[in-house]
Amino acid sequence: MAPSAAIPSTAVPIVAIDGPSGSGKGTIARRLAERLDWHLLDSGALYRLVALAGARAGLGTEDVEGHTALARTLQADFGRDPETGGERILLAGEEVTAQVREERSGMGASRVAAWPSVRAALVDRQRAYAQHPGLVADGRDMGTVIFSDAPLKIFLTASADERARRRHKQLKYKESTASLAALSREIAERDERDANRAVAPLRPASDAFVIDSTELTADEVFERVIELGRSKGLWA
Repeated sequence: MAPSAAIPSTAVPIVAIDGPSGSGKGTIARRLAERLDWHLLDSGALYRLVALAGARAGLGTEDVEGHTALARTLQADFGRDPETGGERILLAGEEVTAQVREERSGMGASRVAAWPSVRAALVDRQRAYAQHPGLVADGRDMGTVIFSDAPLKIFLTASADERARRRHKQLKYKESTASLAALSREIAERDERDANRAVAPLRPASDAFVIDSTELTADEVFERVIELGRSKGLWA
């Protein structure tokens, strides 16, 4: 889905799901959006696309101004593959789903997301996803910054070791040679950057429901979110 003219978030029911890498928030957000037939915002993918677009344009890894300019004009579109029904991400009309989900794109996203000018360039774009009948927003500052008035905020977390194990399992299916030890280090480094950046650091909103998924299955987490939404009157 490409964003259109922004609607004030108070006019649209929104579920904001934040959390660190590997916490399972993307899985839960996609599943919830499909269950409700609501729109989905994968804000992390926007930052991954900025990093990917920067690499393709030959920008230096510390070129803040260049990446900010790309963020302002980013031609991104999210949807479903018409044949498989799977995730489909386009950059300037080209499918880049696989590249966006690579580990290096994730590390690049964490780097550019720490730059205030890049974050500012993407604020209005993210808020424009708030469209009827509702929005499930997945990210790291959805409940604290982008949709601070969302009626339901979830902060999904898990231990660093468990998150590394989950990511390692995902990559093994893709025949990746990434080691568990290397993934653990990368997750720890990313947690450090995300939690200590100057703008919109990763943390639960004061009114967020914190769910630790370390010992929970995806089904158990999903059912907790469904019950929380019911308690808020967002769905029957």
